[in-house]
Amino acid sequence: GSRFQEHTMVQWIATICFCVVLLGKAAAHSATQAKPHLFIMLIDDWGYANVGFHRTDSPTKEVITPNMDAIATKGIILDRAYAYRFCSPTRSSLNSGRLPVHVNVLNVQPVVHNPRDPVSGFAGIPRNMTGFGTLMARGGYDTHQIGKWDAGMATPDHTPLGRGYKTSFGYFHHDNDYWDETIDGCGNRSVTDLWVAEMAAEKPAYGMNGSTYDHSHVPHVLAVNGSVADYEDYKFGQRAVSIIEQWQPGDNPIFVNYDSHNCHEPLQVPQSYFDKFSFIKDDYESHRQVYAAMVNFVDDTVGNITSALKAKGMWADTLFVGWSDNGGPSWVGSYTANNYPLRGSKADNFEGGVRVNGYVGGGYLATVAPHMIGTHLTGLVHIADLYATFAGIAGVDPTDHRAAAAGLPPIDSIDMMPYWTGQVAESPRTTVYHDPWALTVGDLKILTGKIPNACWTGPAFPNASTSTKGCEAVLDCGDFGCLFNTSADPTEHVDLAHDPSMAATMGHMRQLLASANATFFNPDRGSVSKLACEAALGKYGGFWGPFLP
Repeated sequence: GSRFQEHTMVQWIATICFCVVLLGKAAAHSATQAKPHLFIMLIDDWGYANVGFHRTDSPTKEVITPNMDAIATKGIILDRAYAYRFCSPTRSSLNSGRLPVHVNVLNVQPVVHNPRDPVSGFAGIPRNMTGFGTLMARGGYDTHQIGKWDAGMATPDHTPLGRGYKTSFGYFHHDNDYWDETIDGCGNRSVTDLWVAEMAAEKPAYGMNGSTYDHSHVPHVLAVNGSVADYEDYKFGQRAVSIIEQWQPGDNPIFVNYDSHNCHEPLQVPQSYFDKFSFIKDDYESHRQVYAAMVNFVDDTVGNITSALKAKGMWADTLFVGWSDNGGPSWVGSYTANNYPLRGSKADNFEGGVRVNGYVGGGYLATVAPHMIGTHLTGLVHIADLYATFAGIAGVDPTDHRAAAAGLPPIDSIDMMPYWTGQVAESPRTTVYHDPWALTVGDLKILTGKIPNACWTGPAFPNASTSTKGCEAVLDCGDFGCLFNTSADPTEHVDLAHDPSMAATMGHMRQLLASANATFFNPDRGSVSKLACEAALGKYGGFWGPFLP
């Protein structure tokens, strides 16, 4: 009864507020919430073809993502959303507001240390850069991080709490076991990677890790006999729902950075989800089946989160952004994701490695930019841009003065809200400096060096005919480079580098890449520190955590 009365009262108040907005022609956001709730859903190793809104030309019952499709199609689909080609640099980018080339381009484990560099001699984000959570807290937000961190662990400055997140619940490494949250790293000892921060204090997540059935811990060996309740990403989803349910009108707006473990290896998913895709027969060692189940699981998580926001009356005041941290791993050995029709895989600079699933939605977007609903935007946008975009919404200056004082690179982030709301017709981002071997400028991309995974997959990948040798094709662009028009030719079939009519353009692109490389930031991160295992096995009782003061 009380829940119904509360819901009815919320509806009644919302109706009055809506009428006030209409009558007063007030600012284009809800009168009940001065600043919107902000939600990022960063999905790990999510292939370009593993979402429904990218399968309109190749529909398949194997991709079941109705919740993300609903947000994207009732919002904006970002046709040229970019990230780095693998995990940690993208997460460092998101949480620092810099392109990976100006914060971190390495996927080293979080246990490294270079004692000669007290600012940048660690994995992930250099110590003196201002974290996304800190920035948003300045803007009056309650900040929360959930899931995969992978942006540093060495000191208390490197954890989510150290980067300004009021609460966190997740893990530090590139991945861990979905069932018991362990990862190898200390001799023959498995160490649990699960950490929690609440009430300005952080510690190992004792008692929150799984104690599940005996299963293989080999990444490519399926472990699909567990229950939903024991699955790590279920716990992460429940954490998000709990944050939403605890929010009350009058509280600060929330900023949630949700970084799912799905759909990264190991190949583990609850049995009920795995069985749902038993109709997939033309498969490679059941990889396509388990990956389809993982994608469906994370979509259900999105559904649970959006349902909780709607039940709480918060959805109308929420901006919801979805992204992948890199292209899907379609490479040999992994054989899970599919980036069709794009060329390449996670870990390379083809569009299949760096052009990712991206969308913006939520009730707030529908209110402030109703004319943008159901559109596709073809301008460049990078995950680094969320930093300045959200800062603009929060009303804070994203300039990183702390980093400047330490001689570190400034932010690259650009506020995308004028573009997403239609106030400007073109994206304010005109270039993406991917790494020292790749640069996108407008429609054109220059690639240099030897690029592996130079293949295209079909609509159903991997499959029974997939070779155990994988894609052996390598595109050798050399020092001169290859040139592609990634707007007209997103699948990168036509190399324009030696087209006589493009000679001047190619020369200009080569100069731009050389100029960009003069700004490349790549400090010596050091080597594995024995202090990490000493802290894990001693101070933390078998859990990973910070190992330096």
